[in-house]
Amino acid sequence: MTNILRTEGFEKLTGKAIYTDDWGEKEFPGLLHGTTVRATIPRGVLKSVKFLPGIPWEEFTVVSAKDIPGKNYLPIIENDWPFLVDEKINHYGEAILLLAHHDKYLIQKAHKFIEIQYQELPAVLSMEESQNKNEIIYKQDNILKKYVIEKGDVDSIWSHAYKIIEGVYQTGAQEQLYIEPNAMIANFEKNNGLTIWGSMQCPYYIHEALMPLFNLG
Repeated sequence: MTNILRTEGFEKLTGKAIYTDDWGEKEFPGLLHGTTVRATIPRGVLKSVKFLPGIPWEEFTVVSAKDIPGKNYLPIIENDWPFLVDEKINHYGEAILLLAHHDKYLIQKAHKFIEIQYQELPAVLSMEESQNKNEIIYKQDNILKKYVIEKGDVDSIWSHAYKIIEGVYQTGAQEQLYIEPNAMIANFEKNNGLTIWGSMQCPYYIHEALMPLFNLG
């Protein structure tokens, strides 16, 4: 058995590897830093957004759903997940606004000077609540997809089993550990279009999402 060395292993081990956060004004003159203003309720209707005094809002670039030139959805499983909230809020942390400014510390401070009014609606916060269907929040039955798979004669296996152990097990969501925070850099040039660098595993997902966003497909 032979150990296969990772091609990028030495650079990561020695700190020479370049990550998104290592780039800045030097590589991209006039760079704007961005942040996302997200929903603080699990479900509801967006009523109003107020920009309070204390921040030089005239220096900011603020993007909302009405600024999207194409289709406001992420083409993941079904085309029902908006890039930015237009009216309905479907989950805690859903993106409402994008802010951009030259000062990356000021855009973080700006979050405290945005007042968002909601009309809160009942939320479904567990699988049991969803299955009980006391509150329907998705289609007619809260079910995203249903797959039925049958293979072999299961009943005959149970009848010959030495012991059958049944139980219900629950665990939290799992996520792989990234070496860097999720980040993206986008650079638009009139003749070369939009180029994106980012901490991503599937660049074709990004391409597929940007096409309808910019009304290109």
